Amino acid sequence: MNKVTVSDVNFRGRRALVRVDFNVPLGPDGEITDDRRIRAALPTLRKILDDGGIVIACSHLGRPKGQFKPELSLRPVAKRLEALLGQEVLFAEDCVGPEAANVLDKCQPGCCALLENLRFHPEEEKNDREFARKLASLADIYVNDAFGTAHRAHASTVGVTEFFNQSVAGFLMEKELRYLGKALTNPDRPFAAILGGAKISGKIDVISNLIEKVDLLFIGGGMMFTFAKAMGYEIGGSLLEDDRVEMARELVQRMKTSSAKLVFPVDVVVADEIAEDAETAVVDIDKIPAGKKGLDIGPRTVELFSKELDGARTVVWNGPMGVF
Repeated sequence: MNKVTVSDVNFRGRRALVRVDFNVPLGPDGEITDDRRIRAALPTLRKILDDGGIVIACSHLGRPKGQFKPELSLRPVAKRLEALLGQEVLFAEDCVGPEAANVLDKCQPGCCALLENLRFHPEEEKNDREFARKLASLADIYVNDAFGTAHRAHASTVGVTEFFNQSVAGFLMEKELRYLGKALTNPDRPFAAILGGAKISGKIDVISNLIEKVDLLFIGGGMMFTFAKAMGYEIGGSLLEDDRVEMARELVQRMKTSSAKLVFPVDVVVADEIAEDAETAVVDIDKIPAGKKGLDIGPRTVELFSKELDGARTVVWNGPMGVF
């Protein structure tokens, strides 16, 4: 897998916009409860800093839906990053505009700065070209080290690359791509794939290709209800892509004649609505009551999936099994 990485670049005197994944879990008081994602980015950041470059790190945190929400500020992340790097990390109160520019004016070679939450701007998730241009104007080279968000066509992952002469992968991105490449081309078997997420529409090609490669294919997430409908089950008010039911039916038929075993949920968690205080119940996958929405796989499905996964030597997982 040919790619240019930070190993191939000398960052001396250069400003690097580094897309990291600092979407860390927060406790009730806003404290970081797990900093592994921050630690995972350290090798890339240190390479740039050791070269004498300037790090301009950017990330999202949570789902602010295009609005400023102080509880989703990256300021606590900047403090934790500072402690882990062992050097000062400048924090910009915005990711574009004067606030960002003023902080970066203070940066000298070897400096690290972190921009405020990208998703405080609705333009980020819309892959807005002007927003991407503003982000890109802060630096002269782009580094993507956020494998977990690389599949999203957002301004900070896709749009910005139009405005850079050079875009490279960070160490974490390189490692994940290497593992993924091995898994897909020469996997240790049994090879299992777990697919979740809301919609089947964005994963039809993935599912179609995996049918010919995997030994076990697990389906969960919101898209399981489109498959359930294709199997003739009643799904109540669960998420449904009605225009994809026939496609789901065709995929199920293909799996019946392939070497891939389909492992499908047997029970689900349901509720009247998607809300933190909603009353939930567990029902069989083929017995979802009218008006109830499927939200997650059920306990018997968890047990089934665990049993079927036991012994798998390669597992590729994409997408959550339920609402989060």
